[in-house]
Order: sequence, then C-alpha cells, then structure tokens
Amino acid sequence: MWIISFWMFPLISACMWVAMLIAMLVSWVYDGRPHYGGMDKVQTIAYISNVGAERLQPLFIGGSVVTVVFLDLAFLSERWLRHSNQLASNKGKFDKACAVLSIFFAIAGAAGLILLSIFDTKHHPKMHDGFLALFLAGYIVSAILICAEYLRIGIFYRREHRVLLASFFIKLAFIIIEVGLAIGFGICMNGSGSRQNTGAILEWTIAFVFTGYVLSFVVDLLPSVRTRNHVPQGEKFAMGHPSPEEAVSIEEPLTHDSAGPNTGFYRGQRV
Repeated sequence: MWIISFWMFPLISACMWVAMLIAMLVSWVYDGRPHYGGMDKVQTIAYISNVGAERLQPLFIGGSVVTVVFLDLAFLSERWLRHSNQLASNKGKFDKACAVLSIFFAIAGAAGLILLSIFDTKHHPKMHDGFLALFLAGYIVSAILICAEYLRIGIFYRREHRVLLASFFIKLAFIIIEVGLAIGFGICMNGSGSRQNTGAILEWTIAFVFTGYVLSFVVDLLPSVRTRNHVPQGEKFAMGHPSPEEAVSIEEPLTHDSAGPNTGFYRGQRV
C-alpha cells in the first residue's frame, strides 16, 4: 500500500531537517538577529552552528538525530529491497560493493552530524569543525558510491527502469553543487569580515540543498510499493525478463535410435 511503506523514511527525514532549519532561522530573525558569542566581531549573519550552540541546541541535536536515523533507514531499506527483488537487483560485485560502502559512509556522515550538534562551535570549536568535515565528506562520498551503483544498474535496465538513471542524475547534481558550495564555505569560514557572512549564507544553502538529496530516495523507494495496479520494480523485471537461472529448459526430442516405435514423433506431434 502507498500510505505505509519504506519511502516514508526519507520523507520523514527531509521534513524533520527542513522543519529544524526553518525553526532555527526564524528564531534567530525573531530574536532580532543577535550577535552570538561564537561569531566574528563584524559578522552579522549567524551560522547554523551559532544558532545551534545557544538555547536551540536541544532542537539542533534532536532534529539531527531524527534526520540521520531515518535517512540511514532509507539506505538500509534500499539495500534490502534490491536484495529481495522488490527493486531492480544489483548485477555484479562492483555495484553491490558500492552499495555496502555507501551505507558505511552514510553512517559515518550521520555520526558526524550528531556529534557536531553535541560538541557545539561555542565550547568545542575544533571538534565541531572536525565533525562538520566528517558529516559533509561522509555523505558526499556516499552519494558518489550510490551514483556508481545506479549508473551500473541503470545501464543494465535502461529500457525498463529509467527512474534509475533519473535518480543517478539527481544525485550527481547534488554532488556537483554540494562540492562547489563546500569549497566556497571552507574558504569563507577561514576568512574574516564579509567572508564570514558569505560563509554563513553558503552553510544555510548547503543545508537546504541536502534536503533535495534526502528526498531523492523517495524516488528510489516508491517503485517497490505493491498496489492493485502496480507490481514492484524488481518483480516486474523478473516477470518480463527471466534470468538464465530462472529460464525453463526445453527438453530435446529423443533420437531416432532410442525413440522406439514412435520414431518421427515428439510428444504426439510429427517432427
């Protein structure tokens, strides 16, 4: 059924992430855009980490935990659904290895986000920056591995399941955009004055773009849903294109030497 299924994991993750970001941004503006202790002297725009280090830290921690837990559940669900043939299955060791490694790096990225929300930039600046790097690197590497996996599967099923290639291009766009923004963010974060404001804008942008990446897994998981009019993606392929192992062998007719009195006939029909 459509209402309760695996596709809800990334949807819950994305909704929690966006709700948390909007709540933090609105709260900062509503409070009169205060200048927090961890901000540069001439900085006028707060980083997410600056807002998350103050009274909204419980929201920052809770929202981060919910976001990454449900996102990682989406990763694990996608792997299980391919293994159980509810989604188009992997075609070799390479794409399976990419899938497993993508989960590993996603978990590393999840740990980075949770830890950076706990070790805030106000009291633990160096640890916070390290966990921030782990968060960004973990999910970017994970996305690269997923792209490699989907490109391989998408080429194999290019006629039957174009959604795989569509998802590949969505995730590829995420990688290109996030890497570019992350480079700019890193340069600005180590600068001063107006660069700090630019860095803050880039950080908020990176966070909101991450929402699109999370939602892309809804596209990946929806084809696994079974309804009255919809067969799961993997089963649909198996029904129309049986694998060599599933193909039924056809019995060859007996030779004339061993056919006995029914020479020239096979299963009641003349051959």
